[in-house]
This record gives sequence, structure tokens and C-alpha cells, in this order.
Amino acid sequence: MAPSQVRMAQWDRLRQLPAVYQQQLHELYDRDALPMDVRHYLSAWIEKQDWERAANDTDFAMVLFQVLLENLDIQHSRFVQEESFLMQHNIRRYKQNFQKYLGDPCLLAKTILWFLEKEREIMQSADLAEQVQYLCVEPEAMETSSQQDLERKTASLRTEVQCMEHTLICLEEQQDEFDFKYTTHKMEVVADEAVKNQQTKVLQGLINRLNDCRKTTLSNLKKLLDRAEELIEVLVKKELVEWQRRQQKVCIGAPDNVSLDQLEKWFTCVAVCLFQVREFLSKLDELMGKVTYKDDPLKAQTPALQKRADNFLTQLLKSAFVVETQPSMPQGKGPLVLRTNVQFSVKTRLLVQFPELNHSMKVTVSMDRKASQVKGYRRFNVLGTNSKALMAESQTRGMVADFRHLTLKEQKSGGGGKGVSDISLSVTEELHIIYFLTVFEMKGLSVDLQASSLPVVIISNSSQQQSAWASVLWFNMLCQDTKDTLFFANSPTASWPQFGEMLSWQFLSATKRGLDDAQLGMIAQKLFGKQQNYDTCKISWSKFIKDNTPDTFWVWFDGILVMVKTYLENLWRDGLIMGFVSKGKEKSLLKTKQRGTFLLRFSESITGGITFSWVDYTVTGEPEVKTVQPFTKVDLCQIPFHEIIRNFQIMEAENVPDNPLLYLYPNTPKDEAFGKYYTEQTGDNSPYIKYIKTKLMFVSKENTLEAKSTMSDMAEGEGLELMNGLCGEAADQDGHPLPLDLPLEVYPNPDPMLSGAVENPEQDLLQYLNNPNLLDSDFLCDDRDLSDFNFQVLTSLPQPCESFAQ
Repeated sequence: MAPSQVRMAQWDRLRQLPAVYQQQLHELYDRDALPMDVRHYLSAWIEKQDWERAANDTDFAMVLFQVLLENLDIQHSRFVQEESFLMQHNIRRYKQNFQKYLGDPCLLAKTILWFLEKEREIMQSADLAEQVQYLCVEPEAMETSSQQDLERKTASLRTEVQCMEHTLICLEEQQDEFDFKYTTHKMEVVADEAVKNQQTKVLQGLINRLNDCRKTTLSNLKKLLDRAEELIEVLVKKELVEWQRRQQKVCIGAPDNVSLDQLEKWFTCVAVCLFQVREFLSKLDELMGKVTYKDDPLKAQTPALQKRADNFLTQLLKSAFVVETQPSMPQGKGPLVLRTNVQFSVKTRLLVQFPELNHSMKVTVSMDRKASQVKGYRRFNVLGTNSKALMAESQTRGMVADFRHLTLKEQKSGGGGKGVSDISLSVTEELHIIYFLTVFEMKGLSVDLQASSLPVVIISNSSQQQSAWASVLWFNMLCQDTKDTLFFANSPTASWPQFGEMLSWQFLSATKRGLDDAQLGMIAQKLFGKQQNYDTCKISWSKFIKDNTPDTFWVWFDGILVMVKTYLENLWRDGLIMGFVSKGKEKSLLKTKQRGTFLLRFSESITGGITFSWVDYTVTGEPEVKTVQPFTKVDLCQIPFHEIIRNFQIMEAENVPDNPLLYLYPNTPKDEAFGKYYTEQTGDNSPYIKYIKTKLMFVSKENTLEAKSTMSDMAEGEGLELMNGLCGEAADQDGHPLPLDLPLEVYPNPDPMLSGAVENPEQDLLQYLNNPNLLDSDFLCDDRDLSDFNFQVLTSLPQPCESFAQ
């Protein structure tokens, strides 16, 4: 199947996802940058283009930009023929809006690339939710049982309300009968005392039955309110609290379900029933106004029931106003990290559906309403469209206010710096809360509602984003008091189970594959040393983010995460990267394996580095583990890691290049493990060759290193990492690497400045491999002139790449 067909299936599948994920898709395309109409009508063309290349190639981006405008013209002509006036107008407007990218077409390419990536994340979230639902059988069964219990109780409440409605009809008929007979009795003049006594007796019987019926009605109303109170207790203090905790965890990567559809259904049911109870009580007041008597139970009990119903409704409505989507910047590291003067979005929702309130409730936004008592604590103003109406969504019919264009600006006077506390917090430890206010008014009931975001961290430049995200992780991992803005004044420690789970979520949310027990064990050992059990171990906030600055634990871990997400996601997701494994463990794993067995692990000393180690055997049969200098983004942005593994070579003593990487641990042939990632074309058809006219190859000179010690002589965990070469004890006594051959640049055309240059670069390469001293030594460059690759790269100057661009 062609790649375009696969990608087209992606768009089709997005439109077939469950409602909760389709809603995410609608929210994604609720931005002006790429209208959903354009995405839909040009989907086939959009998904065929190489937007990643266009994002870094202005000429190529300009070509795609022009073709995009031409496609919009074609769509416009189509809608003219179909006499679709509205779509004609929209397409014309979209084309005008895209003109802003004329000066920077790469920005358009980056924007479209970002939207496509977000689409894939939505699909992956749907896949993950399916997997979680399938794997977590017992918890899901418990949740289903709890939901079924609530379903039964809400259904019972609705049934009781319907019965109460019928009871009131009967009560009114009974009262009308008494009222008619009593009025008739008063108007009649009855001389016969026996008849008069008989009529009085009948009337007394009617009033007694009416009184009993009123008492029964009031008793049933009280029971109905008891049922409502029980449901409200469960909804507000259990279900909603659990949802809020799930939302906290989802914000930091947990694979939980935070759909509000079910809660909204329950909240709406109880609210509707309570409004009906208020109507019942009003009806009783009306009946009491027509007929009352001494010791009338309506007069004694109705006011208390009315007050109770209003209190329950108020409590329910105040809890029903929530922040459904927490504040986030479009391309931020994660939610709850906001930057001044950069737009962010946030969505609130009222969990009761009353169609008559559509567009009638206005929601306003404000920042921290109480001044903090911390010195230097900053204050902010909310700018942009900070007032919106609650509107019913077209699909879910939920009442939402979706803020898309808010920004924050720091107050320059009358704000922080005047606190009375000696507490000192860094900028990324300051927590701020965004508040949302509205008024619920319906059927004589008026309730002020307030919702608040989870605490946000506000930064002023992108360099603070990493630390800010660490604060978000730490707070939402440990704190369930979402109003505690001074959390970091005395931050608690995290237990290892909590901390390890949070770390795994980071990989799970970024790559859809979390950390296994062995990987978490290596991290635990790095933090706490070797122990039998880590469950009782604690990690402090300082150890997480502050100790060993600038190379803190979080900087190291996040550097790996960013590298994997950017360059190694597929390899990681397929389980090809062992990743978190210590050098000592690596050696113990490899030394019992056959020659050429290798594994991939993250560097413990270089931030955002990945390396591979393999086992070889000496002439005496002793195992020897060798490791290359870690690759970083400088290397990985130039050539994919799987191609590095595929083409890596060491130079044998006879100047014969040899690839020592044969089997991925434990025993998978290299090409079987990585083959599906290889470039399909080989030889002259390879895109790498088309682009730079030669093949990229990583070569280390074997005979320049002498492994003076076998694995049995090496201390556990003391493997050395050397620049531009192999590792082991080939380093000198000071820990510096021995010199290696420097990169050789093979030019595709003869250079008049070099004597004896050959015209055929492949012949030039062969001549060099057979006789490294053939070329003038001046051709070799200093260490200062080395390319960004960490190893010898046989390459040449880039040439025009018309064929590659096709």
C-alpha cells in the first residue's frame, strides 16, 4: 500500500473515532492556522507532501505554498459549479488568510506538520484507551459496577419523580372534591339535623383523607430529597473528585479517561429532578392557598423542604461548573505551563444541560483573586476575549465556554514584592490559578458559579519551560489540594512507586510506550543506589530538579525523552532500545552472548545521548565489550539512528571495514530487527546517495586501539566512553582518548587545489581504504574542524538535488 493511501486512511479513521476523540479533533481544528475545511477537502494532497522537509527548505516550502493556493482555487471553482455560496465565501477567505505565509512559507509547513502530528496523537490516544480497557479487566469491572449503581439510583430518582407527579395530580383531585362538597354544604340549608350530621361526617372523612394524603406526599418528597442528597454526595464528593484527580494525572501523561459525558448525564438528571421537586413544592403552596386548616402539614413542612431543595440545587450547580480542558499553549511542552504574551486556550463546562440557557450565561476570566503573601510573587492580568457565553456544543450538547485567544501580561505595579512572608519561590515554583465566573439564573433560582483551573506555572521565556514542566509534574503527582499555590514552599517527598509511575507516563504519553520494570529499576539504582526493594525510597523536590545543577536528574531524563520523541520514537515503541541500563548491567548481559551481539542504551553522562555496545572476543576467547561515544541530536538530525547502526563499521588491521553489529540483544539478527526502517532503495537509488552523492558510513580504526583488558578485568560499571572511537581501556591513563584517524572528505569532482584527485569518488574511497596514506596529509583536518558527527564519516560536499526533491 502506498504511503499516501496509509495516510489517507488516517483521516478517514479520525472521522470514525468515538465521540470523545472526534471532539478533540474539532477542538484541534478550532484554530485559524489550518481550517478544518481546508484539511478535509485537500486531505489527499496534504498527506502526500513532505512537510518535514518543507519546514527546513524555503524553496521547497514556497513550491508547496503555491500549489496549496492553486488547490484552493480548484475547490472554489467546484463550489461555484455546485452553487455552494457559503463554501465559496469560506474558501476565498481561507486563501486570503494564507497570504500571510508568503514571506515565510516554512512557517506554514511547520504549522501543517504540527497539525498532522496532533492528529496522530489523537489516534494513538484512542488506541491506548482501547488497550487500557482491554487489559485492565478487574478495575474496569469495578468501575462498571459503580456506574451501574449510579445508573440504577438515577433511574430510581426519575421514577420517584414521575410517581410524585402522579401523586400530586391525585392530591389535587382529592382536594377539589373536598372543596366542592364543602362549598356546596355551606351553601345548602339543611333543616334535618341527622342529614346535616351525616354531611359533616362525610366532609370530615374527606378532610382526614386529604390530610393523610398531604402527609404522605410530604413524606415521599422528603424521601425523594434524601435520594437526591445521596446521589449528590456520591457525584460531588466521589465521582467528581475522582474525575478531577484523573484530570490531574492526564495532564502529566497518565492514560486515564477524563470524558465528562457520563458525569454530565448524572448531574443533569439530578438537577432536572430537583427543579421538578421545586415545582412540586410550589404546587403544594398553591393547594395550601386554596384549602388549609388547623395543623395543616403543608404549612409546617413545605418551607423546610423548599429550603432543602434549593440548598441541594445550589450545591450541585456550584460543583457542576468545571474546567474541562486545562490552560495550554498550542505548541507548549504540556498543559499548565503558560508564557506571558503567548496565546493559550482553556475550556469550561457546565455539567447540567438546560437548552433554555443556551447563550444566556456569560463566563468571565480573572487571575488569582487573593494576593499572595510571598515576597516577589508576581501578579498578572488576563488579556484577550475574556468573556464568553456558555453555548451548547453541536455534538455533545454540553454547555461550554471555549476560550481560544487569551494571553497573560505581568502587572508592573501594585503587585508582588510586598508580601509579609519570608518564603522565597523561584519563578517556576510560583503557582497561579485562573478563575471563571458566571451566574446561573433559572426558574427563580440564582446561583453564582465559580470554576478554577489547576495551578499554572507562568514563564516569560522558553528557557524556563523545562523547569516549569517539572513543577507541573511534581505538583500534580503529589498534591490533591488544587488550591494550594504555596505547595513548593514546603514540598513533600515522593515515594519511588509514585515517582517511577510518573516517569513512565512521560514516555507513555510521548511515544505510547512506557518504562518496564527493568528500566525503572536502573533509574531507581541511579537515584538511590543498589537496594533490594525501592518501594520505601523517597525522592525530594531538590533531588529531582535542583541538585547537581545544571545536570540535574530532570535535565538528564528530559533530555533523553526529547531525543526519543524527536528521533527515535519508532525504535523505542517497537522495543528495540533497551535504553535505561547501567554500564555494569550492560556488560553482564553482553559478555555471555555470541560475537556481534549489541544493545542500545542511553548515556548516563551526556544529556540526550544514546550509544550502542557490542561484544567481541579476544584471541584467547575472553569477552570484550566495546562502546561508541554517544550520539546526540547533532548526529541524529543528520542521519537516522537505524542507518547509523546499519552502516557502522570499524577498520580491521588489514584496512578492511567490518560492521561489528550483528545481533540485537538477546539474539535477533540486526537486519531482522531494523530492516523495516531501512531505506527501501539501495545502491545508486538510495535517497542518501542522491542527496550527497555518496554513502554515509561510520568508521572506527580498529588497529588504533588496543584493548588491554578483558571483561573479567574491568570493574563493574566502569566502562569508558571515548570521543570518536571505541571504548574500553584504549584511553590513556588520564582518561583521554587515544588519537583516531580524522574524517576524510571525498569530493565528487576533482579539486584543482588537491594534487592527484580522482574523478570517481567511489574509486577515491577505495583507494583510501586500501592505502590511507595515499592522499596528502594536509587534506586531513584538525579536531577543531571535525564535523558534528562523533565518528569518521565518509562523505562529500552536497550537490544539486533535483532528483531528491522529486
